[in-house]
Amino acid sequence: MIGRIFACVVAVLTLTAPARAQTVEEFYRGRSITVLVGFTAGGGYDLYARLLGRHMGRHVPGNPTIVVQNMPGAGSMKATQYVYGVAPKDGLTLATVSRGMVTEPLLNAANFDPTKLTWLGTITSETSVCATWKTSPVKSWDDMFKREFSLGGSAVGADPDTFALIMRNVFGAKVKLVTGYPGGNDINLAMERGEVQGRCGWSWSSVKSTHQKWFDEKKFTILVQLALDKHSDLPDVPLVVDLAKNDEQRKILRLIFARQVMGRPFLGPPNIPPDRAAALRDAFMATMKDKDFLADTDKAQMEVNPVSGDRVQALVKEIYSTPPEIAQKAASFLR
Repeated sequence: MIGRIFACVVAVLTLTAPARAQTVEEFYRGRSITVLVGFTAGGGYDLYARLLGRHMGRHVPGNPTIVVQNMPGAGSMKATQYVYGVAPKDGLTLATVSRGMVTEPLLNAANFDPTKLTWLGTITSETSVCATWKTSPVKSWDDMFKREFSLGGSAVGADPDTFALIMRNVFGAKVKLVTGYPGGNDINLAMERGEVQGRCGWSWSSVKSTHQKWFDEKKFTILVQLALDKHSDLPDVPLVVDLAKNDEQRKILRLIFARQVMGRPFLGPPNIPPDRAAALRDAFMATMKDKDFLADTDKAQMEVNPVSGDRVQALVKEIYSTPPEIAQKAASFLR
């Protein structure tokens, strides 16, 4: 009788005792993390994601497998909204999307809140360029104001579209935007085929990693670089913020091109458990120092100039403290 009573007491105590929390290592062991790429295969975002996926799993507690999948659509808006509103918030779904997504709700009223996303970091800060194909008569900044020329785009909010509209609506360049291409590679093919004369929002890191031969053979001309600071590779190419005509233009340009700091961003859904979010951020930055990762990026001629998730999260918060009148004026230039 006493034995039965003791067993019942033990059972009750066991049932009422708090369950031991699962560690990050226990959660990830034997599982897979999916990294969605908001563009088609072969472009810069895709290449960076696949290199990260090859190495980051070693630095995540439990060493999960990392699987990279493409989810192109609307300049990576499809992948962004999926991660924001549909993907489970458990730390098993991540994404890399256009750096332009960070300002989409501010400039184009997109239905998500970048301040709530879990930013892991960016592999590099970025300089983009506007460039024209060798057959185009537009071969300099000044030429953009003399004759109409066509630039390829992807969708509202994508860098090629946003930066082309800035050239037209802020500076008055005679740009005709031809949009709807699934990704950067498709715009490059359109240039080569003569469908469009050029593109803006072409990441310099992508040029070096995928089209260095085109650059060496002078198959395109760089008209202007798009960032907050000049790239050391392009000392003689004008910088967009230096071309502002007044202080208001300068503030608008700084708002729009602040995204360049987060050149190749990786992120997760809102409300990932804090311990997993911290582990993913630590693993991301550890990968940036991984000798095998760096050897692969060096071999592919891909820049690595990382910015931590904490720094990106703080920058996103800063962007969303922009005075409303500046954000509204900037938004008016993107239509």
